[in-house]
Amino acid sequence: MYKTILVTIDLTHKPSWELALPEAEALAKSSGGVLHVLTVVPVIRSPLVAGYLPEGFETHALEDARSQLDAIVAENIDKSIDTHVHLAHGVVHTEILKAIETHHADLVVMASHSPDRVREFLVGSQADRVVRRSPVSVLVVRK
Repeated sequence: MYKTILVTIDLTHKPSWELALPEAEALAKSSGGVLHVLTVVPVIRSPLVAGYLPEGFETHALEDARSQLDAIVAENIDKSIDTHVHLAHGVVHTEILKAIETHHADLVVMASHSPDRVREFLVGSQADRVVRRSPVSVLVVRK
């Protein structure tokens, strides 16, 4: 059914890969599809915050994210599935939407925190932003 599945994970939120990866893996196995695993390292948009970070912080953060992502995929995805690992740096929902187009995904699988009105009011939900703007189906999994 789905030939190209994009699964997004948040390296700082373990349930995101504990919930989303098994769902995406099962769908890829049943359809013989390709699995693209993406994590996005958020860009630091505040000059005030950036001024307090050490030199080379973003470079180190990207290198660390790459090694974490590779380890998570190696430990959790069946080697028989055609899997591609991607690391992006930017605004999370924007990078996910770009990846949908770039990899010609026909399904996105992502985990979402349980609803929390205060958090959604202050920072919004990445899953909500993706669902509202995605040109393809999005499977949002929750605990």
